[in-house]
This record gives sequence, C-alpha cells and structure tokens, in this order.
Amino acid sequence: MTDGNQRSVEIERTSAGEYDVRNVRGGVIPLGSGDDERFTPVELLLAALGGCSGIDVDLVTSRKGEPTRFLIRVRGDKVKTEGGENRLENLEVEFDVAFPAGEQGDRARAIVPRLIRQSHDKLCTVTRTVEAGTPVSTFEAGAVTSPQ
Repeated sequence: MTDGNQRSVEIERTSAGEYDVRNVRGGVIPLGSGDDERFTPVELLLAALGGCSGIDVDLVTSRKGEPTRFLIRVRGDKVKTEGGENRLENLEVEFDVAFPAGEQGDRARAIVPRLIRQSHDKLCTVTRTVEAGTPVSTFEAGAVTSPQ
C-alpha cells in the first residue's frame, strides 16, 4: 500500500462506549454503541454505502440541474448466521431525487439511472469493496502495559 493510495481514520475512546472518529483533515464523527445519538459502526457503514454513491450521482447531475430533493435511504438486515457470526444482508441503497421542470431538470433526470448503475458497478469504492468481500486484518500495535 502506498501513502498516496492509503486512506485512514483514527478512533479514540472518549469515555465508556463513546468514541470520536477522526480523519486526517480534522473531521470528527461521534461513534457509540447505540445507547445515545452517536452513530453506531453499522450506521456508519450504511452511511458510507449511500454517501459514496450519492456523491457520484450528485457531482454529475448537479452540473446539469440543481436538485429540488436529493435523499438517499440505505437499509440492511442485521442477522446472526448459524455459526454465530453477525453481519448485514439485503443491503439496499434507494435514491429519491427530484429536479425542477424544464430543460436543465430534464437533462439531470435523464442521467440518474445510468449514474446509479455506474456508481454501483464501477465507481463507488465502498460498494465495490463490500461486494468483493475484501479481507480485514486486525492486530495490536504494541504491548499493553499496566502501571505497577
């Protein structure tokens, strides 16, 4: 992996069950277990799926015409397999977009289905990674020590 291609975040514990996710540009997202308003890891995965495709579609359509509505709904069923493994199934990304009447809106509307397909099939890194089933490595950075 080269530095130019690598993407990363850091997750820092702020208190029991509460964390802050930080990116290299200084952005922060609150993360939690679902006991409060903080996003859960599963919700962030769903947001990543919808956000990735949403950005793909929005960047191109908004050049043709400004949307009057641009909403993405992302759903999935959390299941436990027979082997006891937790995962999501039946992932869906639904686009609810509208453009004003007229030539610009017509041009934007006309390309939405193609852009959704392109995002799913080729452009969205998140969707492509989930569907490919990319392995995840986990490891400890260093020895855990306790004060004596």
